[in-house]
Amino acid sequence: MDVPGPERRLAAVLAADMVGFSRLMEVDEAGTLARLKTHRVELIDPAIAKNRGRIIKTTGDGMLAEFHSVVDAVLCAVEVQRRMARRNADVPPPRWIQFRIGINLGDVIVDQNDIFGDGVNVAARLEALAEPGGICTSGAVRDQVGDRLDGVQFDDLGEQSVKNIARPIRIFRIRLAEGPASQPGGSNTALTPPGVSKKPSIAVLPFANMSGDPEQEFFADGLTEDIITELSRFHDLLVISRNSTFVYKGKAVKVQDIGREFGVDYVIEGSVRKAGGRVRVTVQLIDAETDRHVWAERYDRELQDIFAIQDEMTRAIVATLPGRVEAATHDRTKRKQTDNMPAYECVLAAKLLHHRSNRDDNAQAQTLLNRALAMDPNYAHAHAWMACVLGQCWIYGWCADREATFEQVASELEIALALDDNDADVHRILAALNLTRHNYEKATYHQERALALNPNYDLVVVQQGELLTWLGLPEEGIDWIRKAMRLNPYHPERFWSHLGRAYYCAEKYAEAAEAFSRITRPDYTHHAFLAATFAQMKNAIAAGAHAAEVLKREPGFSVAVHLATLHYKRELDRKRHELGLIGAGLPA
Repeated sequence: MDVPGPERRLAAVLAADMVGFSRLMEVDEAGTLARLKTHRVELIDPAIAKNRGRIIKTTGDGMLAEFHSVVDAVLCAVEVQRRMARRNADVPPPRWIQFRIGINLGDVIVDQNDIFGDGVNVAARLEALAEPGGICTSGAVRDQVGDRLDGVQFDDLGEQSVKNIARPIRIFRIRLAEGPASQPGGSNTALTPPGVSKKPSIAVLPFANMSGDPEQEFFADGLTEDIITELSRFHDLLVISRNSTFVYKGKAVKVQDIGREFGVDYVIEGSVRKAGGRVRVTVQLIDAETDRHVWAERYDRELQDIFAIQDEMTRAIVATLPGRVEAATHDRTKRKQTDNMPAYECVLAAKLLHHRSNRDDNAQAQTLLNRALAMDPNYAHAHAWMACVLGQCWIYGWCADREATFEQVASELEIALALDDNDADVHRILAALNLTRHNYEKATYHQERALALNPNYDLVVVQQGELLTWLGLPEEGIDWIRKAMRLNPYHPERFWSHLGRAYYCAEKYAEAAEAFSRITRPDYTHHAFLAATFAQMKNAIAAGAHAAEVLKREPGFSVAVHLATLHYKRELDRKRHELGLIGAGLPA
């Protein structure tokens, strides 16, 4: 009696593997896994399903898929690589997630849900030969596809010997011609970094601490931040935010490289030495294109003169730049500063602790601000930053009584506003506070005041975009959020969340999904937005996957409770969001 042999069939086999998986896992294990899972759920798995393929198996960093059509396999690979390139566009190169893909047409052995044989082995060898972000195919694939696919061209790499395959393999590399899927003018135009501003633009590098005392590091950093803040008040300058330039703290850099990275015309670098009651500050303004010194100065003064030094520096810098921006527009003289230098130093240190965004540093920042206010109860900027630090505590739930903390934020802001109506931070936080209370008129007033006082402050600019989105003007909001990203190329990830919400409200769902996918550690609220977004796009697989993630992280989630935490002014916008969430299968 004949025993039937294993089932064999001809299949198009796609093998994919993530580049540099071990290195990325070593640097950020949880973040890398989260990002890889996001790409799988949102891009790779749906692309395979859309092109009538099935996933055979997955490894930690790779997968094997089978297609009945070679054309479908190539279309799937091309879609994945093009869209992954767009997803990496605004990510620093060391954090890029890239795949190599190999495609073969050959005989496979079928064993239940798995496949084996020469067809699979060749696909795996082709994947290993592909470049990061690239695709390699066998000659059989090239012959079957021919010239049927627009925008896809094959480069013949000749016959090559590969590991564990006795015969040479004719290998082709797919070259992706520029087309709608990859052109900047495609649907993702808004996700490419904005061009260089026509305004004179400037980046301030962290000042070096020359005192020899590590404890004075915060003073040098705080002085740098204050100079950035003062320059930012000039409407005719574009000033890169401190979050971006502080990436280079303590590093030897070339001015021309900084100019290219941030797209700026000028760079400021300097140093500060503080000893006893005296401070020495050196500062240089450098043309970023030519690396030529435009202006330099040294200030050797009493510590009490620190604000005068800041004034002189900013006026000299602004007067030197092209366009001869009028230093007379500078409004520092309207602002109320402190005469108490220890209080000023406490505020500098508290700001730097706040920027670290963790619970222990937040508590230390509160302690320092309490000390500053004990020394100078009328220090408006200290009250404003106390409100900001307490607001961070309230947002992250680092407080025993959230309601009492919220009231304390409001109280600190009232005091700060009464003391100084010309502090951008006071108005920025008041705008956010009133938005939380759904007092849109007051929120708009304080937001406009903050923007007028400091038009280059990335947190104020991004908040302008956020407010416009809640007010039902998402197209305008998108422009402001993109401007904030230009001001701060190393912006916090929450900027992507603001942009994703704006795109969703503008009914630009593909762009919304792309923006939210930039978040490396999404929480359940991000997954909820993605679930609604994919539901609007009629992508049931991705919508369901994100909805499941929401319920896994927040089992008691309900659409009604979630929407109550948001700030839509228009019922139309709230209803759109509700329909997306319900459409994704989340409980009402």
